[in-house]
Amino acid sequence: MKISIIGGGSIGLLFAHYLNKYHHVTLYVRSEQQARLLSSSGLIMQSDQTEDHQTIQADVIHNWTDENDLTILAVKQYHLSDLMEKLGSQTGSPLLFLQNGMGHLSILQELKQKEILLGVVEHGALKVNGNTVIHSGFGKTKLAKYKGSNELVHELLSSPIVNFSFTLENNYLFMLQEKLVVNAVINPITAILKIRNGELVENKDFYIVFQQMFHEVVKVLNIKDIDHTFSYLESVCRQTAANRSSMVKDIEEGRPTEIDAILGYLLDEARRKKIHTPLTASLFHLIKGLEEKEGN
Repeated sequence: MKISIIGGGSIGLLFAHYLNKYHHVTLYVRSEQQARLLSSSGLIMQSDQTEDHQTIQADVIHNWTDENDLTILAVKQYHLSDLMEKLGSQTGSPLLFLQNGMGHLSILQELKQKEILLGVVEHGALKVNGNTVIHSGFGKTKLAKYKGSNELVHELLSSPIVNFSFTLENNYLFMLQEKLVVNAVINPITAILKIRNGELVENKDFYIVFQQMFHEVVKVLNIKDIDHTFSYLESVCRQTAANRSSMVKDIEEGRPTEIDAILGYLLDEARRKKIHTPLTASLFHLIKGLEEKEGN
């Protein structure tokens, strides 16, 4: 397959590394400096004290066209608005969105592409610099159809990639809700406390807040299978115990967080459904305050 990946952050670099082994990949990034670095020095992936170096084709985002089999959107949700005009002017290439939260669902209706996929990434990744990424936690990528057929998903599944598997989910809404629960509970609490993920279940007092936040979130999302969802949340937290969430890193490095796409979405839903969510609101404003303090 001929695949374009838009986004030179940790997820974009991780996907480029693994997919480039089996497909023809072009990685589109925001800065010319990063594009030149990737083109001249290649892409480096570090994992388990090993290092893999690959030649990669790279370019800047404004040179992207839809003349390929699949375009993967691996940018933060708040960068999608900058791409909408370009995406909206194209109709050919199927799109795969890998954003956290659910705020991007509203803008997908504006797109003319006949095939759109949504994905949830369970891998841990850390960007070291413009051409180096650490694969810090092994998981899988869940894919679901938003509209169109499942042919592209089956094609991705037909060529299994070691340490980088894909699964097909039947219901994109449930898939995104399950991931939203994880992001909404783990990310803001760890970012405020500046702790690794595992401390949320290892510290009995942090664990109380962890549970309280979970119950607010599932109430807003009207999730019925609470026990299963909580087990999934806790298992993700334990599997990524040594990791620090992306929101922790965003705050520390002075970048905007995805709090609007995650808790902002939940607060909008809570207002619409007239559900009281004091903890969600408090965490939202604490993160916004940290963003302002760090100059984001």
